Amino acid sequence: MTPAPPRLPAGACDAHLHVFDPRFPAAAPHAMRTGATAADYLALRQRLGLERAVIVQPRAHGTDNRVTLDAIRVLGPRQTRGIAVLRPDVDDAMLQSLHDGGIRGIRFSLYTERDAMVRLDMLEPLARRVAALGWHVQLHWRADQIADQRELLQRLPCTLVFDHMARLPLREGTGHPAFDVVRGLVQRGRAWVKLSGPYLNSATGLATGYADSDALAHAWVSEAPERLVWGSDWPHVTETANPPDTAMLLVLLGRWIPDTATRARVLAANAAALYGFDD
Repeated sequence: MTPAPPRLPAGACDAHLHVFDPRFPAAAPHAMRTGATAADYLALRQRLGLERAVIVQPRAHGTDNRVTLDAIRVLGPRQTRGIAVLRPDVDDAMLQSLHDGGIRGIRFSLYTERDAMVRLDMLEPLARRVAALGWHVQLHWRADQIADQRELLQRLPCTLVFDHMARLPLREGTGHPAFDVVRGLVQRGRAWVKLSGPYLNSATGLATGYADSDALAHAWVSEAPERLVWGSDWPHVTETANPPDTAMLLVLLGRWIPDTATRARVLAANAAALYGFDD
């Protein structure tokens, strides 16, 4: 039996989830998921006691961000923000419309080339445009990509958010060069890290509660508790064979951050600052 999740603070935020909706076109139909609409997540959020959410545009829906805008509306514009996927041909009117709809950042998912909706050469011109709106750039990259592109990352004009603990390989952990790249950006107030996706690099898997991810999570908590947010990565699209219960991931967060005040900061205050919930 899964232990009860820790008590959540007021304003607790799930800062990384995806919504799939067959009412909207699919750019990658094979990547669509069922049972993962905004209404499905709303029921889960109420069961867990989370109050706020950040919806990340999924690969399945490509650059048609209407699915994320609609989900923001369903979950409540005051409690919800979104991360879009865009290409450089987006016009200023669309950017403003997305901002008005609750979008606060763009995602560059280059971890794998399959179904990639953007290219590396698109990053810098888009970053310069969204910086004017106060948005950030969210990166789902391999650790090697982070290390290889350190000069690019250091010159981008906007805040950076690194998905899934910066995808550092667990065998190398903080010894990988990407750790120092991200840590340097974090220390200069240029970047944030998401405590999410413990299963993505785990070798021991769900049976151990992804215990081999603990050391990396503890390293980030030790380095920069003021620059961390937590995300469930619901509906756990990579874990088709053995998906975790989302409540279990909150239990895991309690293992990573046993201190109540620090955990409250990560779940609520940090997310409010990064996504502008209190604006």
